[in-house]
Amino acid sequence: MDDASGAPPRRGPAPGAAVALELLRGLGEALVAPLRLVASLARREQVLAEVRADLATAAEPTPPPAPDPAAGAAPRVFVSCAEASGEGHAVHLVRALRARCAEVGRGEPDLLGLGGTRLADEGVRVVADPVTRAAMGFGAVLRALPFYVRVLLAAARAFRDERPDACVVVDSPALHVPLGRIARRYGVPVVHLVAPQYWGWAPWRVRGYREAVDRALTILPFEPAWFRRHGVEVAHVGHPILDELADAPDGRTDAPVLALLPGSRRSVIQRNLPWMLVACARLRLVLPDLRVVLPHGRAELEPVLREHLRAAGAESWVRLEAGDLHGALEGCGAALSVSGTVLLDLLHHRLPTVVVYRLRGWLSAALYRRLLTTPFFALPNLLVGREVCPEFGFAGEGPQVEVAAALAGMLSDPAERRERVASLDEAARRLGPPGAVGRAADWVLDLCASPGAPAPG
Repeated sequence: MDDASGAPPRRGPAPGAAVALELLRGLGEALVAPLRLVASLARREQVLAEVRADLATAAEPTPPPAPDPAAGAAPRVFVSCAEASGEGHAVHLVRALRARCAEVGRGEPDLLGLGGTRLADEGVRVVADPVTRAAMGFGAVLRALPFYVRVLLAAARAFRDERPDACVVVDSPALHVPLGRIARRYGVPVVHLVAPQYWGWAPWRVRGYREAVDRALTILPFEPAWFRRHGVEVAHVGHPILDELADAPDGRTDAPVLALLPGSRRSVIQRNLPWMLVACARLRLVLPDLRVVLPHGRAELEPVLREHLRAAGAESWVRLEAGDLHGALEGCGAALSVSGTVLLDLLHHRLPTVVVYRLRGWLSAALYRRLLTTPFFALPNLLVGREVCPEFGFAGEGPQVEVAAALAGMLSDPAERRERVASLDEAARRLGPPGAVGRAADWVLDLCASPGAPAPG
């Protein structure tokens, strides 16, 4: 019961103790990680076979339970995000939670949590801001550690003092797995939107994940099979980006126009754009009429992009397009892209794409080949279980000739284009329908009506 002041009673360990336990656990995990890595390498072929079987599955969105008319008062929900893309999903989730509460007569939810200015502007009481720190760069682990200890302490105090009905964390498992375990120590059930891609590498981490969440919300159709096989309760909601893409234009052209997507972070651009421009220069030897469009959405990076174009002598044949990504993609016939969420934007347009993953050095390349536990890394390929988009993971100069040849076929061979577009249609169908954020909100409210989470051992 609440005390005479109306404040919920404090329960659970002291916040400092709860955070200290997580730090000790993290240290222990770091110490045993080499042993788990060796064990994982020893059974890599078995793991690959299991993941291949999972990729062949295709879950439909899990219907949320009907709202409980006896659920009562408006819920108090702790919402957490740690970087910009996660904050975007969190903002949409907050809006959906408010709409769902109004629809079922549960009033205005009380929302607090971790986030940046966008979440605060939505009326969420932000107790700490990891998003701004992420935008500035995480820096060395030891230098960043005191900041994240303060973030976890602020969250632990909120769990103890405000006793939310649920904690919903969005993406970013590096922060949210320890945060989830802390929440559960205070009896707060945890739901995680955007289940982590442990199926792709270091799958042993799912052991700790089981102890951190009460329900994982998966966004890819093959993920429920993998997580259930590892003992994690899941509900499949679909990919949140499909809600954002529902109203985006989706045109394309057969003209020799190439979209160039070198990444959205400065370090990723530095690593990929010069290499991509060399590959494009090779392609122009085969297709002299080739035009190249480089869309970007961050004004502060335009000087960096222009400097790379100048250094490559590409200013006359690469056009920068600021702001409207989908408007720029409408006029393109193919794409050369880094791996990442942008591949879903390209899939929306059914753009034949070559995907590159340029690594930092020979050691990274060697580890990548041994640690990856999926047959592919590009999402369209994972969705259909075969190489729809030619993908190249490498260090150094890499396969510039092969990349240029693959792009030439996409841009100049009508039969190849038709075949690739048909395969991209298949990938889009397997991804499922929009509406993920609304379904996620329903699952959060369902958890709010459930008994509190047990403290992990």
